[in-house]
Amino acid sequence: MAESIIIRVQSPDGVKRITATKRETAATFLKKVAKEFGFQNNGFSVYINRNKTGEITASSNKSLNLLKVKCRHGPLGKCVHCVPLEPFDEDYLNHLEPPVKHMSFHAYIRKLTGGADKGKFVALENISCKIKSGCEGHLPWPNGICTKCQPSAITLNRQKYRHVDNIMFENHTVADRFLDFWRKTGNQHFGYLYGRYTEHKDIPLGIRAEVAAIYEPPQIGTQNSLELLEDPKAEVVDEIAAKLGLRKVGWIFTDLVSEDTRKGTVRYSRNKDTYFLSSEECITAGDFQNKHPNICRLSPDGHFGSKFVTAVATGGPDNQVHFEGYQVSNQCMALVRDECLLPCKDAPELGYAKESSSEQYVPDVFYKDIDKFGNEITQLARPLPVEYLIIDITTTFPKDPVYTFSISQNPFPIENRDVLGETQDFHSLATYLSQNTSSVFLDTISDFHLLLFLVTNEVMPLQDSISLLLEAVRTGNEELAQTWKRSEQWATIEQLCSTVGVQLPGLHEYGAVGGSAHVATAAMWACQHCTFMNQPGTGHCEMCSLPRT
Repeated sequence: MAESIIIRVQSPDGVKRITATKRETAATFLKKVAKEFGFQNNGFSVYINRNKTGEITASSNKSLNLLKVKCRHGPLGKCVHCVPLEPFDEDYLNHLEPPVKHMSFHAYIRKLTGGADKGKFVALENISCKIKSGCEGHLPWPNGICTKCQPSAITLNRQKYRHVDNIMFENHTVADRFLDFWRKTGNQHFGYLYGRYTEHKDIPLGIRAEVAAIYEPPQIGTQNSLELLEDPKAEVVDEIAAKLGLRKVGWIFTDLVSEDTRKGTVRYSRNKDTYFLSSEECITAGDFQNKHPNICRLSPDGHFGSKFVTAVATGGPDNQVHFEGYQVSNQCMALVRDECLLPCKDAPELGYAKESSSEQYVPDVFYKDIDKFGNEITQLARPLPVEYLIIDITTTFPKDPVYTFSISQNPFPIENRDVLGETQDFHSLATYLSQNTSSVFLDTISDFHLLLFLVTNEVMPLQDSISLLLEAVRTGNEELAQTWKRSEQWATIEQLCSTVGVQLPGLHEYGAVGGSAHVATAAMWACQHCTFMNQPGTGHCEMCSLPRT
């Protein structure tokens, strides 16, 4: 009997062990490979070497022994030719399609902890640009400083890893509704991305940020600028998102200028000849990332870097709207956190490292460049190209759309769009319910912006009584939704909707059982000015004192 050998075949999906014999032909071996990986017989290629040389073809009648297959040991053996590839292997990452420029953060962790000491002495230190406190050998700054308390100078390097490897919008509707604001006004817009972090299988140990919804906070937008206003509902939105199984994973803004309204094209303004992110946007991204740190057990501080992403809706090379994803490096986060980085007014592609003053000591910041003679030189970062601070992230849409929330042809209005005449009130709620008459209550109520309105409206906020409904939406449980539908809270919501003059079809199907409550409040009326519910028989609003009609 021919001697059996174990051949390990490496692929992007992992390593498979295939039993063969030295006298076995290449065609027979390839059939075993196809069966093991579930491939079609002619839909793959097998190479002897990792650099994709020495292809094994089915037409060859040579035996594996003559093909000089390198692994020739028993099932319990292992050699340098069949040891699994590491997720941080640069040659492997460069040969992927497309090539991977940044290894994943968990691959970077594997690299640090993969030695003989298993990372026993690894510590991911967060950069600090501040003077260490507690130094008693001299007067405090600006009257004294020493090498013990002085922060080290920073040389900017392009970060080799990234905390998030892909941004994916669940479906096109999420992005299209956000873009509708720019389409209708021509003004730039801002939103927070809510979703979840999942495994990104295209990159070893990669992480993907999946976007399920976009929340639009109070803001003032023009054609060239954005100003964020204080949002009193920010904490409530985070709480509701958490109960829906979501979290804030990033922020998005538009930078769109219409080029030809007849063709629907936009200007291609962000490229290698201008900038991808401006210095001001890098500082904003750094501030957001500092507010959302990444938990890490290898850091003495308990956190290192951030998984908070930045998405930009801007014109692409084909003059169509493209979505680009970014993060800023950990070095940029430190410079922003310690208030050492400033934007340049007339050059958005340049930042400026502050100089030390009597109020603040700022360490020297350098970056490396190539001069006109091809020599590597070190430059002081006054100013500095922000490309040293940026990490790009692929942004995609799935082939098969995913829907955490239901999609309607007549969706509920998005919050804080009063400038468009789109308001969230009980009239818009009644209109939405009258136009969405699905027999499945969960489909009607599974709208992120509608749920936020039910919780945050001033007439009847349901923050303390909506947990059951949120659990139903999170789990897709129609039975739980039906249970909440029979509650007094939903009956009251229906009564408020019935007072705004919109007839709700099948009103008796949605509310609490029994008609006495409906009759008792049917004569109540809502003030057209402040929406306060007044008792019957009154001609003026008890809240604002304005007339009923």
